[in-house]
This record gives sequence, structure tokens and C-alpha cells, in this order.
Amino acid sequence: MVSAPLPAARRESDSKARLRLWIRLLRASRLVESVARERLKSQFNATLPRFDVMAALYRKADGMLMSEISRFLMVSKGNVTGIVDRLVSDGLVVRSQRNGDRRTSFVSLTRRGRAAFAEMAAAHERWVDELLAGLSVRDAEQMSAKLKSFRSDWEGEA
Repeated sequence: MVSAPLPAARRESDSKARLRLWIRLLRASRLVESVARERLKSQFNATLPRFDVMAALYRKADGMLMSEISRFLMVSKGNVTGIVDRLVSDGLVVRSQRNGDRRTSFVSLTRRGRAAFAEMAAAHERWVDELLAGLSVRDAEQMSAKLKSFRSDWEGEA
């Protein structure tokens, strides 16, 4: 005899399956992130946050406000400021004021920064391809589409 009604048992097994999925996604993400961090450091003397800021700026050739970078990366403005300060001192980004407003900083990659990021991005793509080589292109596309639809389901609720 079953001790719990079938619907309750089903909800529990459904929730366990989703929990296992989340754990697997988290472990896979952490593995890829760990390898990326180590290789960015050893091959480019760069950090993952630095790479992320440069990636955001690379996507917007005209540059971004500091607040846009922080919102895009979902990190605090303080975190972005420190990274941008170091990128400026390394000659990879420039800061300017928007319409003369001293309270807003507009940031964009320099020509040198664009070239440096393009090299890092190509290496990063190779690393991810290597790490996920066990997935067929079809599986990768299907999983990506599923995760994209999942994201759109909850993204506006935050």
C-alpha cells in the first residue's frame, strides 16, 4: 500500500528531478568557469570579471555607461569601477563623460582593448568547445533553446 497519495508522490519526484538538474547545471557551470578562470590567468594574465567587462564592451562598440555594465553583468557598480579602473590604466578601455555630465562615466574599449579581447574570446570559445565536446551540436542547440525559454519565463520577475 502507498503511504502518500499519488499526486503528492509525483510532485516530490518532479521536484527531485528538477533539483538534480539544477545541481548538474551548477556543477557543469562551475567546471567550465574554473577552467576559464585558470586559463585566462595563465595565458592572458586576466581575470574572469575583467573578461566579462571587456565582453560587455565588445558587444557595444559605441561603449556603455558604468551603470549599464553593472546591470548587464548583474554585479555592483563598485565591482565594475575597480575593474574599469585597472582596464583604463592598462590602456584597454577609455572613460569619458556623457554630455559633459561629471556624474556619469561612459566606457569603451580602445583599439588595443578590442584586439586583446578578440584574442581572449577566441581562446575562450575553444576552451568551452573542448569542455563540451561530448555534446552533439544538435543536443547543444536543443539544451540552449530550452534554457533560453526557461530564462524568458522567469527573467521579468526579479
